[in-house]
Amino acid sequence: MTNARFALDALADPTRRRILEKLRHGPRRVGEIAAGLPVSRPAVSQHLKLLKECGLVVQMPAGTRHVYAIAPQGLGELRAYLDGLWEDALAAFAAHVAQEKSDD
Repeated sequence: MTNARFALDALADPTRRRILEKLRHGPRRVGEIAAGLPVSRPAVSQHLKLLKECGLVVQMPAGTRHVYAIAPQGLGELRAYLDGLWEDALAAFAAHVAQEKSDD
């Protein structure tokens, strides 16, 4: 299960965000993910490990290697968390506007 706050912490790192961006177009091997990033392949592997731990990425076997992909459930849970924040913010704003109107 994804911990949305842990996922947000993980995405605070720009390299991890770039990794997720690369995975949005489909599963990739570590070498493909590392291409064009300003960090080494071992560093990319460490970033992938953290993204996997927080539920945003899944690792799948592909022959003798592994490929990584976005975990739809983890991304969905993060989205639900953000949607809840958005709904709460809109409700608070609506309550504030209603209060302002009633004060006039």
